[in-house]
Amino acid sequence: MSIKLSTIPTNAPESANKKKIEAKTAELANKIGEMQHKLYAEGKQSLLVILQGMDASGKDGTVKTVFADCNPSGIDAYAFKKPTEQEFAHDFLWRVHKLAPQKGNIMIFNRSHYEDILIQRVHKWITEERVEKRMSAINAFEELLEFDNNTKVLKFYMHISKERQQEKLQERIDDPTKNWKHNQADWDENDHWDEYMKCYEYAINKSNIEWHIAPCDKRYYRNYFIATKVLETLEAMNPQLPLLDKTDE
Repeated sequence: MSIKLSTIPTNAPESANKKKIEAKTAELANKIGEMQHKLYAEGKQSLLVILQGMDASGKDGTVKTVFADCNPSGIDAYAFKKPTEQEFAHDFLWRVHKLAPQKGNIMIFNRSHYEDILIQRVHKWITEERVEKRMSAINAFEELLEFDNNTKVLKFYMHISKERQQEKLQERIDDPTKNWKHNQADWDENDHWDEYMKCYEYAINKSNIEWHIAPCDKRYYRNYFIATKVLETLEAMNPQLPLLDKTDE
């Protein structure tokens, strides 16, 4: 069944209790830290977390909260921006592949290779034929990571409403502590909202690896939702602390 983003809630459930959810999220973050320690010590598998969404959907805040108790030695995050001249001179996955996590590590992508079939498609910088070719390349790349390098790929679409995004963008103007985040280009992209939604739905529905649609209108519930999925994934990976071989003593 194809995913239609307009049918999926962007807000927290009405029954959600903010204080209780925040307490649960803190517990989840602590457990994620414990599992990350095992993953790092084991050194046999890795986790790639992709946070993809519109501006102000909370990618930075998610990283700060969900991975708060992880050891910096085994985790990293990278925010993808406009490609450099050197990156433009290579294929679109060149800059991405070299950032894939090594075994034992967690890598978080703040935006990702999907930008190359989102913003470029919305602004008609690439043809529909190239979009399809790139989607095929993305699927092959992610499958390569999972099935050839023991890297679990965990993808989140940060599902924020257009109205909530506009509120968050306005905060960057009204709140002096957030002025540094303001970028007029973010407002310009908001004007293309409907086209972005179509492109996101294409990427989500054409992916061979599942996307998780994270409701992002309320940050406390966004963090809880993503932390839950991250912990479930790490538990399923089941990393083990290496033990000494007593026969070698």
